[in-house]
Amino acid sequence: MPMIAMTMADGATIGVYHVPAQGVRRGGLVVIQEIFGVNPHIRAVADGYAADGYEVLAPAVFDRERPGFETGYDAAGIAEGRTLARELHPFALTLADTQTCIDALKAQGPVFLTGYCYGGSVAWFAAAQLEGLAAASGYYGSMVPGAAELEPRCPTILHFGRHDHGIPIEGVEKLIASGPRNTEVFVYEAGHGFNCDARADYDAESARIARERTLALFRANGG
Repeated sequence: MPMIAMTMADGATIGVYHVPAQGVRRGGLVVIQEIFGVNPHIRAVADGYAADGYEVLAPAVFDRERPGFETGYDAAGIAEGRTLARELHPFALTLADTQTCIDALKAQGPVFLTGYCYGGSVAWFAAAQLEGLAAASGYYGSMVPGAAELEPRCPTILHFGRHDHGIPIEGVEKLIASGPRNTEVFVYEAGHGFNCDARADYDAESARIARERTLALFRANGG
Protein backbone atom coordinates (compact mmCIF):
# COMPACT_ATOMS: atom_id res chain seq x y z
CA MET A 1 0.00 0.00 0.00
CA PRO A 2 1.31 3.48 -0.79
CA MET A 3 1.80 6.26 1.70
CA ILE A 4 -0.84 8.95 1.52
CA ALA A 5 -0.36 12.62 2.38
CA MET A 6 -2.31 13.99 5.35
CA THR A 7 -2.40 17.52 6.70
CA MET A 8 -1.85 17.70 10.44
CA ALA A 9 -3.15 20.22 12.96
CA ASP A 10 -0.10 22.49 12.57
CA GLY A 11 -0.58 22.65 8.80
CA ALA A 12 2.29 20.29 8.01
CA THR A 13 1.75 17.51 5.49
CA ILE A 14 3.23 14.14 6.44
CA GLY A 15 3.14 10.66 5.01
CA VAL A 16 0.70 8.16 6.48
CA TYR A 17 0.65 4.46 5.70
CA HIS A 18 -3.01 3.75 5.01
CA VAL A 19 -4.40 0.24 4.73
CA PRO A 20 -8.13 -0.28 4.18
CA ALA A 21 -9.87 -2.94 6.23
CA GLN A 22 -10.26 -6.33 4.60
CA GLY A 23 -13.66 -7.98 4.81
CA VAL A 24 -16.07 -6.59 7.39
CA ARG A 25 -14.72 -3.35 8.83
CA ARG A 26 -14.42 -3.67 12.63
CA GLY A 27 -13.14 -0.17 13.24
CA GLY A 28 -10.24 2.18 12.73
CA LEU A 29 -6.75 1.68 14.13
CA VAL A 30 -3.90 4.13 14.54
CA VAL A 31 -0.49 2.43 14.64
CA ILE A 32 2.38 4.45 16.08
CA GLN A 33 5.90 3.60 15.00
CA GLU A 34 9.08 2.79 16.86
CA ILE A 35 11.96 5.25 16.61
CA PHE A 36 12.94 3.52 13.35
CA GLY A 37 10.19 5.05 11.22
CA VAL A 38 7.28 3.52 9.32
CA ASN A 39 9.57 0.72 8.24
CA PRO A 40 8.81 -2.79 6.94
CA HIS A 41 7.96 -4.02 10.44
CA ILE A 42 5.44 -1.27 11.13
CA ARG A 43 3.94 -1.70 7.67
CA ALA A 44 3.63 -5.45 8.31
CA VAL A 45 1.89 -4.74 11.62
CA ALA A 46 -0.54 -2.43 9.82
CA ASP A 47 -1.17 -4.98 7.09
CA GLY A 48 -1.85 -7.66 9.69
CA TYR A 49 -4.45 -5.62 11.51
CA ALA A 50 -6.07 -4.64 8.22
CA ALA A 51 -6.45 -8.35 7.48
CA ASP A 52 -8.29 -8.61 10.80
CA GLY A 53 -10.82 -5.98 9.73
CA TYR A 54 -9.30 -2.66 10.82
CA GLU A 55 -8.70 0.38 8.65
CA VAL A 56 -5.19 1.42 9.63
CA LEU A 57 -3.40 4.77 9.64
CA ALA A 58 0.29 4.73 10.60
CA PRO A 59 1.65 8.30 10.53
CA ALA A 60 5.31 8.93 9.73
CA VAL A 61 5.69 11.27 12.66
CA PHE A 62 9.29 12.26 11.92
CA ASP A 63 8.48 13.48 8.39
CA ARG A 64 8.85 17.14 9.33
CA GLU A 65 12.47 16.61 10.36
CA ARG A 66 13.38 13.71 8.05
CA PRO A 67 10.87 13.02 5.27
CA GLY A 68 10.53 9.32 4.53
CA PHE A 69 12.76 8.40 7.46
CA GLU A 70 13.53 4.71 7.98
CA THR A 71 16.58 3.29 9.70
CA GLY A 72 17.93 -0.05 10.83
CA TYR A 73 18.12 -1.76 14.20
CA ASP A 74 21.90 -1.56 14.49
CA ALA A 75 23.73 0.83 16.81
CA ALA A 76 23.84 3.59 14.21
CA GLY A 77 20.13 3.26 13.50
CA ILE A 78 19.27 3.33 17.20
CA ALA A 79 21.36 6.46 17.69
CA GLU A 80 19.74 8.17 14.71
CA GLY A 81 16.23 7.28 15.85
CA ARG A 82 16.88 8.38 19.42
CA THR A 83 18.17 11.74 18.26
CA LEU A 84 14.97 12.34 16.34
CA ALA A 85 12.71 11.12 19.13
CA ARG A 86 14.47 12.78 22.05
CA GLU A 87 16.03 15.92 20.62
CA LEU A 88 14.61 17.01 17.27
CA HIS A 89 10.94 16.03 17.29
CA PRO A 90 8.53 17.29 19.99
CA PHE A 91 6.62 14.48 21.67
CA ALA A 92 3.55 16.71 21.88
CA LEU A 93 3.55 16.97 18.10
CA THR A 94 3.31 13.19 17.81
CA LEU A 95 0.30 13.27 20.11
CA ALA A 96 -1.27 15.97 17.95
CA ASP A 97 -0.68 13.88 14.82
CA THR A 98 -2.20 10.89 16.58
CA GLN A 99 -5.30 12.94 17.35
CA THR A 100 -5.57 13.96 13.69
CA CYS A 101 -5.51 10.30 12.66
CA ILE A 102 -8.12 9.41 15.29
CA ASP A 103 -10.33 12.19 14.01
CA ALA A 104 -9.94 10.98 10.42
CA LEU A 105 -11.28 7.55 11.36
CA LYS A 106 -13.90 8.19 14.02
CA ALA A 107 -16.87 8.99 11.77
CA GLN A 108 -16.97 5.38 10.57
CA GLY A 109 -16.93 3.63 13.92
CA PRO A 110 -14.74 2.95 16.96
CA VAL A 111 -11.07 3.90 16.83
CA PHE A 112 -8.28 1.97 18.51
CA LEU A 113 -4.57 2.59 18.99
CA THR A 114 -1.47 0.48 19.26
CA GLY A 115 2.16 1.57 19.41
CA TYR A 116 5.58 0.03 19.80
CA CYS A 117 8.68 1.29 21.65
CA TYR A 118 8.39 5.06 21.09
CA GLY A 119 4.83 4.37 19.99
CA GLY A 120 4.19 2.41 23.17
CA SER A 121 4.83 5.58 25.15
CA VAL A 122 2.59 7.50 22.76
CA ALA A 123 -0.19 4.94 23.33
CA TRP A 124 -0.08 5.52 27.11
CA PHE A 125 -0.20 9.30 26.83
CA ALA A 126 -2.82 9.17 24.08
CA ALA A 127 -5.10 6.94 26.15
CA ALA A 128 -4.96 9.50 28.96
CA GLN A 129 -4.98 12.75 27.02
CA LEU A 130 -6.60 12.36 23.60
CA GLU A 131 -10.24 12.19 22.57
CA GLY A 132 -12.07 9.53 20.64
CA LEU A 133 -10.27 6.30 21.49
CA ALA A 134 -12.23 3.15 22.27
CA ALA A 135 -9.17 1.24 23.56
CA ALA A 136 -5.37 1.32 23.40
CA SER A 137 -2.54 -1.22 23.50
CA GLY A 138 1.02 -0.07 24.16
CA TYR A 139 4.15 -2.16 23.74
CA TYR A 140 7.34 -1.55 25.77
CA GLY A 141 7.09 2.21 26.05
CA SER A 142 10.07 3.50 28.03
CA MET A 143 8.24 6.64 29.17
CA VAL A 144 5.35 4.73 30.71
CA PRO A 145 6.73 3.79 34.16
CA GLY A 146 7.78 7.39 34.74
CA ALA A 147 4.26 8.58 33.94
CA ALA A 148 2.35 6.15 36.13
CA GLU A 149 0.15 8.96 37.41
CA LEU A 150 -1.69 9.19 34.08
CA GLU A 151 -5.23 7.84 34.04
CA PRO A 152 -6.38 6.39 30.71
CA ARG A 153 -9.82 7.48 29.59
CA CYS A 154 -10.32 4.22 27.69
CA PRO A 155 -9.52 0.57 28.42
CA THR A 156 -5.78 0.16 27.99
CA ILE A 157 -3.32 -2.72 28.07
CA LEU A 158 0.46 -2.48 28.30
CA HIS A 159 3.08 -5.05 27.32
CA PHE A 160 6.61 -5.23 28.74
CA GLY A 161 9.48 -7.69 28.56
CA ARG A 162 10.86 -8.81 31.90
CA HIS A 163 14.38 -8.79 30.43
CA ASP A 164 14.17 -5.38 28.75
CA HIS A 165 17.49 -3.68 29.53
CA GLY A 166 16.07 -0.28 28.63
CA ILE A 167 12.99 -0.49 30.85
CA PRO A 168 13.92 -1.86 34.30
CA ILE A 169 11.35 -4.33 35.57
CA GLU A 170 11.28 -2.55 38.93
CA GLY A 171 9.59 0.43 37.32
CA VAL A 172 7.05 -1.80 35.62
CA GLU A 173 6.30 -3.55 38.92
CA LYS A 174 5.75 -0.19 40.61
CA LEU A 175 3.35 0.74 37.82
CA ILE A 176 1.44 -2.49 38.36
CA ALA A 177 1.36 -1.95 42.12
CA SER A 178 -0.07 1.54 41.65
CA GLY A 179 -3.17 0.02 40.07
CA PRO A 180 -3.61 2.45 37.19
CA ARG A 181 -7.21 3.12 36.24
CA ASN A 182 -8.63 1.33 33.17
CA THR A 183 -5.31 -0.48 32.70
CA GLU A 184 -3.99 -4.02 32.64
CA VAL A 185 -0.24 -4.64 32.46
CA PHE A 186 1.28 -7.82 31.05
CA VAL A 187 4.89 -8.91 31.52
CA TYR A 188 6.49 -11.43 29.13
CA GLU A 189 9.62 -13.51 29.48
CA ALA A 190 11.27 -11.49 26.73
CA GLY A 191 13.40 -8.45 26.05
CA HIS A 192 12.78 -5.13 24.35
CA GLY A 193 11.21 -5.22 20.91
CA PHE A 194 9.92 -8.76 21.31
CA ASN A 195 7.14 -8.13 18.80
CA CYS A 196 9.52 -7.38 15.91
CA ASP A 197 10.93 -10.33 13.99
CA ALA A 198 13.76 -8.15 12.66
CA ARG A 199 15.17 -7.56 16.15
CA ALA A 200 17.45 -9.72 18.26
CA ASP A 201 14.93 -9.88 21.12
CA TYR A 202 12.08 -11.12 18.96
CA ASP A 203 10.05 -13.72 20.82
CA ALA A 204 7.41 -15.36 18.66
CA GLU A 205 5.31 -16.74 21.50
CA SER A 206 5.25 -13.47 23.43
CA ALA A 207 4.38 -11.60 20.24
CA ARG A 208 1.54 -14.00 19.50
CA ILE A 209 0.03 -13.75 22.98
CA ALA A 210 0.34 -9.95 23.08
CA ARG A 211 -1.37 -9.63 19.71
CA GLU A 212 -4.18 -11.95 20.78
CA ARG A 213 -4.69 -9.84 23.89
CA THR A 214 -4.70 -6.69 21.79
CA LEU A 215 -7.34 -8.06 19.43
CA ALA A 216 -9.43 -9.28 22.36
CA LEU A 217 -9.28 -5.80 23.89
CA PHE A 218 -10.40 -4.17 20.66
CA ARG A 219 -13.23 -6.64 20.15
CA ALA A 220 -14.43 -6.22 23.73
CA ASN A 221 -14.72 -2.48 23.10
CA GLY A 222 -16.68 -2.32 19.91
CA GLY A 223 -14.21 -3.72 17.38
